Amino acid sequence: MSHHPHPFALLDPARVVAAVESLGFWLPGEPFALNSYENRVFLVHDEERRRWVVKFYRPARWTDAQIQEEHDFLAELAAAGVAVAAPWRDAREVSLHRAEGFRFAVFPQLPGQAPELENPVHLFALGELIGAVHAVGAQRAFAQRRALDLDVMVREATEQVLASGWLDRRQREVYARLTAALHRQLEPHAWTSRQAIRVQGDCHIGNILGRDEHFALVDFDDAVMAPAVQDVWMLLTAQEAGERQMQLSEVIEGYEQHRDFDRKELVLVEPLRTLRLLRHSAWLVARWEDPAFPVAFPWLADAGYWDGHLRELEQQRQLLERSPRWLA
Repeated sequence: MSHHPHPFALLDPARVVAAVESLGFWLPGEPFALNSYENRVFLVHDEERRRWVVKFYRPARWTDAQIQEEHDFLAELAAAGVAVAAPWRDAREVSLHRAEGFRFAVFPQLPGQAPELENPVHLFALGELIGAVHAVGAQRAFAQRRALDLDVMVREATEQVLASGWLDRRQREVYARLTAALHRQLEPHAWTSRQAIRVQGDCHIGNILGRDEHFALVDFDDAVMAPAVQDVWMLLTAQEAGERQMQLSEVIEGYEQHRDFDRKELVLVEPLRTLRLLRHSAWLVARWEDPAFPVAFPWLADAGYWDGHLRELEQQRQLLERSPRWLA
């Protein structure tokens, strides 16, 4: 483990305030740290009592060009009337700013609460929102940001975990066997670049805010080129099959107010869930030297976590073997 302090350890409240005030804001109070691990995110308010969310991007995680594509996509969506938080731009139309070695952006805070995924009205509204995002997202491709790639990303995640020291010998053997089997099962589900559009990429209820029938989508730093279903499947949370079908039907009905949804993509729901399971554990391993991670995820160091992860992967293997069908 490195003995050098993590860059985010230097990001104290005084530096956050100085960075934001360098853009011409005046902040009468201290920043409030919001729940975020990949980046560091703070809530501030200015002298006019406007509330802003300031995101400091993880060093070396994205190139400037990739972040700019995120910002430009958000601006494109906002211009089309889609409910998103586009970054503030200065008089020179710059949205990505720098201070003391950090790159950061300032977003208007959007009010509201997370949707209720058992509420048909909310589900229809979420479908409308995602459909509106995708109607814009399908108009052109990202040039700099990654494409969601089953083969590449499964390999990356597996190699990250196997190269770590977290698994004991038995767990490593089981993990290697299971991930090899999953990789083989996922291979037939690879999609072509023609099926991929610009999507938000991490569309779960923690990234959706609003109330009643009006919601907004936030946090586009995982935006990728992917099939449309990538922004749909995480909303299908019900345990009972009939309830999940209801969720899917409402979301797609709302979605198709803006563009057609290709039902053939529903075969990708379980492959995408499998990929997320693999990538999440690999992400925790990769970020362990960030001091925030051992505090927030102490159970990663427990052998019980890895046994549970192996059980989840085995369940996914069996599920993929049964080829579950989704109807909409």
